Amino acid sequence: MQRKSKRHDGKAPIEITEHLTIPKAWLDKCRQYGERKVAMREKEFGIWQPYTWKDYYENVKSFCLGLKALGLKKGDIVAFIGDNRPHALWAEIAVLCAGGIPTWLFQDSLLDEVEYIFKHSEARFCIAEGQEEVDKCLWVKERCPKLEKVIWEDPKGMRYYQDPMLISYKEVQEMGREYAQKQHPDVFEKMIAEGKADDTCLIFYTSGTTALPKGTVLTHRNMLSMGKNLLWVDPIPEDAEFLSFLPMAWIGEQMMSVSEGIIAGFAVNFPEKPEVFMENLREIGPRVMFSAPRNYEAMVRGCMVKYSDATWLKKKTWDLSMKIGYKVADMKFEKKGVPWYWKAVWWLSYWINHRQVLDTLGLRKLEYAYTGGAPLGDEQFRFFHALGLNLKQIYGQTEISGISVIHRNEDIKFDTVGFPIPETEVRITDGNEIMSRSPCVFRGYYKMDEQTKKTLLRGGWLYSADTGFMDEDGHLICFDRSKDVMTLSDGSISAPQIIENRLKFSPYVQDAWVIGDKRPNVVAVICIDYGTVGRWAEGKGIPYTSYPELSQIPEVNELMLDVVKKVNTRLPKGQRITKFVNFYKTFEADDDELTRTRKLRRGFMEERYKDVVDGLYGKTDYINLDTSITYEDGRVARLKYGMKVNFVNEES
Repeated sequence: MQRKSKRHDGKAPIEITEHLTIPKAWLDKCRQYGERKVAMREKEFGIWQPYTWKDYYENVKSFCLGLKALGLKKGDIVAFIGDNRPHALWAEIAVLCAGGIPTWLFQDSLLDEVEYIFKHSEARFCIAEGQEEVDKCLWVKERCPKLEKVIWEDPKGMRYYQDPMLISYKEVQEMGREYAQKQHPDVFEKMIAEGKADDTCLIFYTSGTTALPKGTVLTHRNMLSMGKNLLWVDPIPEDAEFLSFLPMAWIGEQMMSVSEGIIAGFAVNFPEKPEVFMENLREIGPRVMFSAPRNYEAMVRGCMVKYSDATWLKKKTWDLSMKIGYKVADMKFEKKGVPWYWKAVWWLSYWINHRQVLDTLGLRKLEYAYTGGAPLGDEQFRFFHALGLNLKQIYGQTEISGISVIHRNEDIKFDTVGFPIPETEVRITDGNEIMSRSPCVFRGYYKMDEQTKKTLLRGGWLYSADTGFMDEDGHLICFDRSKDVMTLSDGSISAPQIIENRLKFSPYVQDAWVIGDKRPNVVAVICIDYGTVGRWAEGKGIPYTSYPELSQIPEVNELMLDVVKKVNTRLPKGQRITKFVNFYKTFEADDDELTRTRKLRRGFMEERYKDVVDGLYGKTDYINLDTSITYEDGRVARLKYGMKVNFVNEES
């Protein structure tokens, strides 16, 4: 089965020619807006600092020419590591203007990850935010001979660093200003003019769920086509506000901050720190938001916690308002049409309840709300639609510039991801795997020809390795990664992430790992939410000192048993969880349990925690685990823990 994008009328947001590049599109916006429009803001020392498009231009130009003075050549790769900050985006655009190729690392990358990407990409320069990132670069420099310069921006803790490899961001900008004044006044615009649409734009290292990360090579045409076609579906206005808080190493953030931000011209806001983005979200009140499911899940958990602490009257008001919200949302999902009297009671519930909830979350002004990177649970998805938020699921891959499929207004289903974007075709193979083709499909993996041949197939089709289906309305249903689909004891198939997402709808569950492929029954490993369960325990007068201790308290095991039983009532018999353990810690990327984009590395987990899996499928009621944890500086510690196996009764 094959599906093309739905027909779109009207003019495309931008015309992509063989000469158009991101720097050229960016330069046009700088000339168009100049000082009259804010391009970005950063919260620093508690105050939002605005930068106009003229400021944007001046900072990019000076840094670009500074890099040129340092010897950056066209085609050189520049690594980036740090938080979302204006200077980082200026530096990225500057590298692109000079014909260089940026590649981002996640802020919390461990030393071996930093070394691997530096070596594999052969990066000549690194833009590092501050002391922590600089230390990582200096630690691996002897094993990365291609690395010549590390440019740091944050001076905190850098006073006594004397390594000749280091140079400050401000010094590079000053070099650029001198370069422009004394030697080449017109070189900046000339460098931009030399770019072509099919030049390499960015290299994204995939999260590596099964093997070493692969460098995905994307061109300017890829990135601009993706931005153009998403804007064709949802024409975001230039006066919109966007909060940039997801890692810049993730294609989803680049999709919004770079491609969409430049083409649409909306303002990009940067939080003071990634940890406080929720607070900044409430201050900005953006009209545009793209986030991974984990952040929407955290919002739902927060609402559920507040509900549990509310008075009797507030709980009853919430229950009635949400019942109305779910009823109206389900009518829209089923495209039945909403009668006038249901619209009236929904608006009443909106002003009594929903508006205040959205305002507390910072989502009241949100018009363009997206989630992607992994499926959001159906219950979390329905929750936001019940509140009146027009949340849409995005489906795509890094290899297709981040997006190939999205929901459309007035045609949203909580169990699908919608229709292909313009200029995109999606095909379901005989083996029920998803294939895509569009101008956004990548050029190949950097220095990995064999891997490229396995993914980029004849005719320009991109192999996704995802199992999917088309429903009767032509919506794409992304079931799960093909390697993760479970064949259950009754012969049916199931996606573990569906059950995991239902568990995570509980405010007491932070993460979950469901196992059951070709096994006699389904079992689960659950990570409690330390803050929420801790508050619950304190309210019950139950003492504890740490996460491991809290997770194994008998009352907490009973609490999680109730959660599992509730989820089981909404699952077919063959998919119900029969046993589970409360894990002694949360799943962490530093321990290789998650990718840097927070996806479970299931194969690694089954190998590393074989004793846990064997215990869940054995006859024991207690599992002793001898394992290790890895700290961010690379230190490893051995730990021993015991976990109770919880049995779920058949009638549940």
